[in-house]
Amino acid sequence: MSSPSLGSVARRRVFYIPGYDPIPARKYREIYRREGAEQALISGYELAVAGRPAGQGPFGWQVTAIMDGAEVSADIDVLVWSDIVKSSMSGSIAATYGQMVRTAWAYLGTGAFWPLLRLRKGPVIAALYPVVMLLVYALVACGLGLCAGLLVARLAGGGWVALLGWAVGPAVAALVLRLARRLDGRTFVFYLMHDFAHAAEDLGEIPAALSDRLAAFGDLVAESLADDVDEVLVVGHSSGAHLAVTVLADLIRAGRVPVDGPALGLLSLGQVVPMVSFLPRADRLRADLRYLSARPELTWVDVTAPGDGCAFALCDPVAVTGVAPDGQRWPLILSAAFTQTLSPERWAALRWRFHRLHFQYLHAFDRPGDYDYFRITAGPLTLAARYAGRVPSKSRIVTALSRYTSVRA
Repeated sequence: MSSPSLGSVARRRVFYIPGYDPIPARKYREIYRREGAEQALISGYELAVAGRPAGQGPFGWQVTAIMDGAEVSADIDVLVWSDIVKSSMSGSIAATYGQMVRTAWAYLGTGAFWPLLRLRKGPVIAALYPVVMLLVYALVACGLGLCAGLLVARLAGGGWVALLGWAVGPAVAALVLRLARRLDGRTFVFYLMHDFAHAAEDLGEIPAALSDRLAAFGDLVAESLADDVDEVLVVGHSSGAHLAVTVLADLIRAGRVPVDGPALGLLSLGQVVPMVSFLPRADRLRADLRYLSARPELTWVDVTAPGDGCAFALCDPVAVTGVAPDGQRWPLILSAAFTQTLSPERWAALRWRFHRLHFQYLHAFDRPGDYDYFRITAGPLTLAARYAGRVPSKSRIVTALSRYTSVRA
């Protein structure tokens, strides 16, 4: 294995941890194939993606690239937890309204909401959006149901037939709510409600099923650190960012990162860490943030963009949580600067597509700056070498705002 200090990569292993997403892992391969080909045309390098035979480890694909005169191969694995996501989304419409009430209490009742609002309004508005829309749905459904019931009663002209109105009204209201849920592929109301409810589950404590899955992820990363590769790179997007923090913190604590092994990197994209770390029982996550931010065994780069209204853009997740240790090393906070790295035409087309913009980090940029997802995952430099000497964004936010700073011993 190459010494991490050399900074060059011929072989790389990449582990991608998705956010809260019930979609099959193959979606990410198709994004990588399509967007990688476009970025290669824009940036003038070669990139080829091939599927991996079934049964060879987690779902993933193989990449070969020629960049800056160097040939690089990369194996990319998706660390799947979509089954856990689906399980958390399997409730009825009534259960979703129950989630809404519990989630509102998790943030308002504990006082976590107001510091989040001071931090970044975009993701907080994104969290309020499903609550407001679910209330609107309920009001519309009840209103239409009431009107339908009264109409049936009036047409019946009294008597026992008028009692049908009492049955028609609730049926119409239920139909309206079912139709609203069927439109969720466009509105994302129910999806976002499930997402934020999962984040607030147990007030920030990691559920047992997810904790077990993170341990399994750690085993896979540990195995790769013993392979003949030059870099092991863990990528966490959205909710996957704080899951990646816990995976790597546990590995380093357990002494499972060899001193003479491959370079180890963490790339967090579009992170929403404060949505969890600001909750009262997020002691484990806060401990992991504090611990990982001071470790020399890895390089941690955090990339967000102010144009992404679903992320806590340019917020240092360690500092704003109030757990930054003396001598904090990580993360290096960088901006993907969508307004500069996307052409005016593409920015205009994407600006109000909030869900799509939240995934832009995995897509091609027609005016790429120093952030290029495909150069990072398939290029000839380690994460450490690529950003050596890079200063953090001048607009980063480091003010400690969380009301809860306790950490698990």
